[in-house]
Amino acid sequence: MSDRYLPGQPHQLPRHKQPMAGYQPEHFLLSVQDGVATVSLNRPERKNPLSFESYAELRDFFRALAYAPDVHAVVLTGAGGNFCSGGDVHEIIGPLTRMDMPGLLTFTRMTGDLVKAMRACPQPIVAAIDGVCAGAGALLALASDLRYGTARSKTYFLFNKVGLAGCDMGACALLPRVIGQGRASDLLFSGRGLGGEEAERWGFYNRVCTPEQLLSQAQALAAQWVAGPTFANGMTKKMLQQEWNMGVDEAIEAEAQAQAICMATNDFHRAYHAFVAKQLPDFKGD
Repeated sequence: MSDRYLPGQPHQLPRHKQPMAGYQPEHFLLSVQDGVATVSLNRPERKNPLSFESYAELRDFFRALAYAPDVHAVVLTGAGGNFCSGGDVHEIIGPLTRMDMPGLLTFTRMTGDLVKAMRACPQPIVAAIDGVCAGAGALLALASDLRYGTARSKTYFLFNKVGLAGCDMGACALLPRVIGQGRASDLLFSGRGLGGEEAERWGFYNRVCTPEQLLSQAQALAAQWVAGPTFANGMTKKMLQQEWNMGVDEAIEAEAQAQAICMATNDFHRAYHAFVAKQLPDFKGD
């Protein structure tokens, strides 16, 4: 594994304000339109597995979104009727069996850094999940803020199927918060598939769509976010993340400070004047 994949090392994207519309990734597809970035994993012949390179480029892409003035929401999806089949068996799993412990730890920290980057980027992320969503792919879905799926989709936290613990890329912290401790234990101990309708009942999916409408509905949700107060949306995401580690009193104080910052924005004043005029506010994100 080369230095470019080490945790904290930049892949391609500079860390300063730069529109994403001109960025051409090597290992996934990207389109930016009207403030929505659609990220498509694009190895459909293998159900969109991840490689060392795609892990690293996705990590650096989500880090760089903090500096992207033209992106206010993200849709994460996969090409060819599947979301992501996890780490590529030949390109990742095989090499891992030949690594020493320092190399293994470098890899596991790098994959965890992708989840950290998704949780830390200010833009809300909706995952559009069809077909197979397995292993690391299930963690990409879990690291997103919302998940839209299909009835035919199957999500597998299958780490124990390959002799590994279920505590991968933050699964033991994130999954119980989304679906509850008992249900998370069921999936992480068994590695069984979670079907689309069950995923919606359990709260893993926010909505079940038809395969034909999945991407368009996820993009429509992202467009709603873009039309809203995007600075405030970013604050909401930040507080949802930070308050996991706070007591109630500490959280109330943190929210008081966050809300006071939002009250100083132009969007807050726009909303007030629009309400007085019995109009809808035209938010600008400032």
